[in-house]
Amino acid sequence: MAMTRVRPARATKSLFKARGRAHGAQVQGRGRDSAVIDWAAYIDGHRASTATVEDAVRLIRDGRLTPDGDSAGFVWVGLHEPSATELAELAEVFGLHPLAVEDAIHAHQRPKLERYDDVHFVVMKTVGYVASGPEKAEVVETGEIMIFCGPDFVVTVRHGTHGELGPVRRQLEKDPARLAMGPAAVLHAVADRVVDGYVCVADAVQEDIDEVEEAVFSPERTDEARRIYRLKREVIQLKRAVGPLAGPLRNLSGRRFVPAEIREYLRDVEDHLTRVREQVESYDELLNPILQAHMTQVTVTDNKDMRKISAWGAIFMVPTAITGVYGMNFDFMPETHWHFGYPMIVGTIAFICLTLYRGFRRNGWL
Repeated sequence: MAMTRVRPARATKSLFKARGRAHGAQVQGRGRDSAVIDWAAYIDGHRASTATVEDAVRLIRDGRLTPDGDSAGFVWVGLHEPSATELAELAEVFGLHPLAVEDAIHAHQRPKLERYDDVHFVVMKTVGYVASGPEKAEVVETGEIMIFCGPDFVVTVRHGTHGELGPVRRQLEKDPARLAMGPAAVLHAVADRVVDGYVCVADAVQEDIDEVEEAVFSPERTDEARRIYRLKREVIQLKRAVGPLAGPLRNLSGRRFVPAEIREYLRDVEDHLTRVREQVESYDELLNPILQAHMTQVTVTDNKDMRKISAWGAIFMVPTAITGVYGMNFDFMPETHWHFGYPMIVGTIAFICLTLYRGFRRNGWL
């Protein structure tokens, strides 16, 4: 494997003098001192901790080489939402392309795979299903992970609060044989974690869809339209993250720098991604008939209400009309001066109303 042509590592004033691994716990706070979360040199799969990133780079590039002249290890630097200055310092040391650096700073990129000389630049979307807003409704939030993968280094740049890579690093460090395969092992581990995140979020969305479906078809009258539309929006957000990653993963499996063993693992990740993508697409197809069924139920319920209102209106119209006529106080009206006139009118009203009520009940209007 040929070494990439980069400038010699040099000391800088901020990034390479970050205060060790322990300061990574401050990264979520507003007052963090550096975007660097962790770094290390890995030689034959074993971690070699150094005081600064500069020392880790020097250890790999000035240290032991293989008989073919390749580096016997690599450096892994992890950053969280770095500034332009911080990333520019790393770009100078590792020879990162300006276009890729610009994408890594501004984020909001589609999942993709690009190659700049010996450096591969991979963008992946991370997702999380979190409560948001005054109603604490769960929504799909997205972040990004950018990976610069070179012959003797890996630089991971994370945006957002999802997809923390600390557990990935610790898990890999427990498997030196995997880490000895080089930067491609890190690339696979990150992709695997990202896709696992897709699986978790997809399962959570599935549970919400099942709840909505049960509520729509329950005998109780509920208004689920707003929740259904929200779920459709979250499914679209999830599709935007999951769908475009299929191409880059497929292309990674055919890259030369990826060992044969890692290619098998990447194909497994691609298979998981395919299943998640099909699962998410089925959600969209499922929500459409659920929404149609809900709207149909709302229409049927409204029609029932209108029929009830119309039926009761017709029934109450009978006494209103009769009493209205007899309330005109004319002297010469039928049965006005008859002793049994009042009971007869009341009985007539009751008979007509009862007849109408039974007719409406028979027809299902009441």
